[in-house]
Amino acid sequence: MPSTKHNIIRQLENEILPLQGYKPPTPGAQFSLGLGPVEEAFPNGIFPTGAMHEFLAANQEEAAARSGFTAGVVGKLMQDGGVCIWIGRKMEVFPRSLAQFGIGPERVIFTTPCSETQVIWAMEEALKCEGLAAVVGHVRDIDLTASRRLQLAVEQSRVTGFILHEPSRQVVPVAAVARWRITPLPSVLEDELPGVGLPRWQVELLKVRNGRPGKWVVAWSARGFHIVSQPVLTETREQKRKVV
Repeated sequence: MPSTKHNIIRQLENEILPLQGYKPPTPGAQFSLGLGPVEEAFPNGIFPTGAMHEFLAANQEEAAARSGFTAGVVGKLMQDGGVCIWIGRKMEVFPRSLAQFGIGPERVIFTTPCSETQVIWAMEEALKCEGLAAVVGHVRDIDLTASRRLQLAVEQSRVTGFILHEPSRQVVPVAAVARWRITPLPSVLEDELPGVGLPRWQVELLKVRNGRPGKWVVAWSARGFHIVSQPVLTETREQKRKVV
């Protein structure tokens, strides 16, 4: 009986995970974000595309850091073509700076709706467009119902969506496969050359559906992401129950 129950659960996971953006690895496929152990924290060891990701920020410094990290991820998603739509009530990024993350600014459509309601509406409509590589939206207030509409849109189009919360102390539940927090760290000079140095962040997966939350130090260079520190994994309540 326990074996049969395990097989049933395993079969259900195999059917549900692809709907949540966790596609099984394709033989011969080489696509990777270059995030190593961060990607391994997700089911099947794959960063979920065709799903919604939520990024928190406690202040403007964290907001700037998560925009840089998100740009690095979006650049990887766009490397085989496609465009991105970046939405917010004001211009949150400097378009030419995206080239540092492998994104030609001419391949990004920036739109600045005048209200929060229009931002969420624009995100939902953009996420329905199958030809896009990603949709990034800066939001202040979004409820569970609105976020579920975004999740339903990506399940149909397979476009990857990013909800970037404006700095706030209030955390509300949203429909997303992962909740992230990106904290800025002192930059690192490459090969001891003078200058500002390479961007470096503390990347934290606060919540990941069917995966393992963790914390890593990640840097960015012309070669892409690279891991600076070993992961610090945290157990979820469900995982603790299984151990007990």
